Amino acid sequence: MPDWPIFDATSKTFPLYSRANVGEIFPDPISPLNASVGFQEYLEPGWRDAFVACGVWDHDVYDAGVGRNILPAFGSYLYINMSLMRLFGVRVPGMGAEAVDLQYFGDMPGIPSYESERRDFDDDPAYSEKAGAWLMNDVLLAQGLPAYDADRAEVLAIRGERPDVASLSDSQLVERLTSFGDVQQRFFQHHIESSLKSGVGLGAVAQVAAAVGRPELGLTLVSGIGDVDSAGPSNGMWSLSRLARTGPVAALFDAGVAGLDERIVASTDPAVVAFRAQLDAFLAEWDFRGPGEWELRSKTWGLAPELALHTVDRMRTVGDDEAPAVKNAARAAEREAATASLRELLAGNAEAAGQFEAALHAAALWLRGRERSRTTSAMLVHELRLPALELGRRGAAAGHLDTPEQIYMLFAEELGDYLANPGAFTAVVREREQVYLDLFDHEPPFVVVGDPPPLAEWKRRSARTRTTAQVGEVIQGVSGCTGVTRGRARIFTDPDDDAELEPGDILVAPITDPSWTPLFVAASAVVVDVGAPFSHAAIVSRELGIPCVVSASDATGRIPDGATIEVDGTAATVTIIG
Repeated sequence: MPDWPIFDATSKTFPLYSRANVGEIFPDPISPLNASVGFQEYLEPGWRDAFVACGVWDHDVYDAGVGRNILPAFGSYLYINMSLMRLFGVRVPGMGAEAVDLQYFGDMPGIPSYESERRDFDDDPAYSEKAGAWLMNDVLLAQGLPAYDADRAEVLAIRGERPDVASLSDSQLVERLTSFGDVQQRFFQHHIESSLKSGVGLGAVAQVAAAVGRPELGLTLVSGIGDVDSAGPSNGMWSLSRLARTGPVAALFDAGVAGLDERIVASTDPAVVAFRAQLDAFLAEWDFRGPGEWELRSKTWGLAPELALHTVDRMRTVGDDEAPAVKNAARAAEREAATASLRELLAGNAEAAGQFEAALHAAALWLRGRERSRTTSAMLVHELRLPALELGRRGAAAGHLDTPEQIYMLFAEELGDYLANPGAFTAVVREREQVYLDLFDHEPPFVVVGDPPPLAEWKRRSARTRTTAQVGEVIQGVSGCTGVTRGRARIFTDPDDDAELEPGDILVAPITDPSWTPLFVAASAVVVDVGAPFSHAAIVSRELGIPCVVSASDATGRIPDGATIEVDGTAATVTIIG
């Protein structure tokens, strides 16, 4: 049987690994099924292909004896190979390892310097020339997102042709679960390519702003760009929240979120029926979205509508002037003003002005591309989740599994044997699940150099002690979005936390993924423990026009819930006021 928990082999050539960035989409341990038939299985080769497509190296750079050069799991927590990310930065003209560190690490302490791991072959003029051609032709001069539009059309067709999984045989469920490998790999390759391209665009814009003495405008220039897919659910939930403010729909919400979906379905009131129709349309479009949505085991809004209704309930109290479109328009106006300022400063230098325009266009284009490819991939992951869950439901109904969710404790190579004799796996998946759930209490090291420490040496979250920040204390982070605001800190550990978030409150979270996005609408600012200017919290904050500080180390543990704090997104500080 496969080893469990998952500890993949490490690269001796590229020994630096980090939870940076990947912790946003995988804050929790990856399940065996997702590691072997879903996300990890196909993102690794897709990521390899993406690097090669950028011209920075060929496939022979990867360690032949290491199956997961780029995306290994240690203790079943996913890591990014930051040595390879730094090498990418070194070989792309005008970038550098330091720029990569800023985008992915933010300002996290304890990060080994690039110089401590520099290899003799890192600087390679031939590959830098190829990467330069990629930078010019595929990044700066790109005019649209045709490949990403085609991917979107393809996944929409897959969703549109989705069979009724309840009518499929067990073997047909496994066939569907395992039939999208090539598509997953291509979608993931495009996602990584767009991520790399958007990072280059962001860096180029920041360099121009710094060169003319206005570094503070670097993030403003990429704010409020619009058409960012991850912000889409906010608009849909906003419309639902307006309908839930008055009348019979509001009365149902006022009775509490528990059982709300059932009460809405049971009601025959015309207003509630109309609300239900709009809710169904929203869930049909965004059924794949939810906390940790790239993990097959996660519940999504389509499977648990109460998750979406919980957020709609929070948004009901927000005034109309806080609408996502209103916030985005305000931030777009700031972006246009900043753009005009830089154009004026560069007016006498045609070459620099041209470089600025190309960088500005590329940054906006590839930020959209990154969020589009991310959403497209999440849609496809949901098409794997549904047959897996149906197989789990049948196993639980037959008594082979304790719960449907135990199906995710199988590895891909065990699916055939499971179909032949499911009872033989009852004890196996039960034991694996106990280990899996215990992994949630382990705190994965943020950085691993070489081999990871054994699980027994990892800190326990339940044993963590923290020092509460005192009045006047300042927590330094990294700017995710400019602006200054004061408000009440509300500490959230996940987007469905029971904590209240009222208009004007400041959202303080460990890390965020797209399922958190609607909460940003009600917040006056966002603070996250881990992140960088490239992270989800920063991108969405810039779209909605609210100050954001990322990489604010242990903010969720140190800031008292309910404390008044000041968030200065420009200076990247969080100050405890009282």
